[in-house]
Amino acid sequence: MKQNESSLTSLVSAFGRAFHSKNDTPKIFDDFIAKDLISQKEFLDISENMIQGIQFFSKDIAQKFQDNPEEILKWITQVQLSPTPLARAAYCEKVLINEIELGIKQYVVLGAGLDTFSLRHAQYENNLEIFEVDYPTTQASKIERLANAQIEIPDNLQFVPMDFTQKFSEVNLVKQGYKNQKTFFSLLGVSYYLTKEDIFNLFKEIFSKVPSGSSIVFDYADENLFQEKGLSNRVENMVKMASASGEAMKACFSYPEIESLLEELGLLIYEHLSPDNINDLFFKNRTDYLTAFETIHYIHAVKK
Repeated sequence: MKQNESSLTSLVSAFGRAFHSKNDTPKIFDDFIAKDLISQKEFLDISENMIQGIQFFSKDIAQKFQDNPEEILKWITQVQLSPTPLARAAYCEKVLINEIELGIKQYVVLGAGLDTFSLRHAQYENNLEIFEVDYPTTQASKIERLANAQIEIPDNLQFVPMDFTQKFSEVNLVKQGYKNQKTFFSLLGVSYYLTKEDIFNLFKEIFSKVPSGSSIVFDYADENLFQEKGLSNRVENMVKMASASGEAMKACFSYPEIESLLEELGLLIYEHLSPDNINDLFFKNRTDYLTAFETIHYIHAVKK
């Protein structure tokens, strides 16, 4: 990401969630707040750019729906943009809510982007402290969007500006009220853009001090990321789009490799979802274009 720029990927992810909430049935993940964080002009501009770029995504679809731009947008969003943001958010929140029921009191969202958990779950305002950690300009953009949408920031939400790709700072968290107690972390849509060394160091910093039982949900790309083309070349397209936006994808892992990395850090894999598992959990029996993204896995890991 370039200095003084907010994250384009976080905006496109929010667009996909907003589109799904507004247009798709049944819902995999209903982020009914996402639309309020994107201006009407931004929504229309992203829609138009996607429609105009259909030749990049699929010449066959461009020909088939040449007179139906709405279907083109639906196809691009459901095939390319939405599957991973929707399913990973649905999985993470399922785990998080279970952790809250088990007594967790802190939630740290790493690379929060335009996350809306705190805005959709006011019922946890008195028993869960939420810390959103992200690049300063991305976070400033989100705060401005909340103000423009006249959305009040919940009392239990704290913003922690930090470039954690350089150095994770617990001090910044503590300044906002973070306590050294059992904590749930999420790292969604971030690991691909870090090097393996960055990921190891980040996890080491996060889990070196937190108590046993603290855990994290994250998604990662498997070892086929740079070879797999995927449905309608969508994996290849994802890699190209990320590079073109200035946020190139860097890291991918085999399962034994990610298992070994976590084991070295004192973390056990409590649950691992492969693309097939994700498809069965979130996309089964759909009649639209939505299917689980190839090469993307989810993990819930717990500190021993």
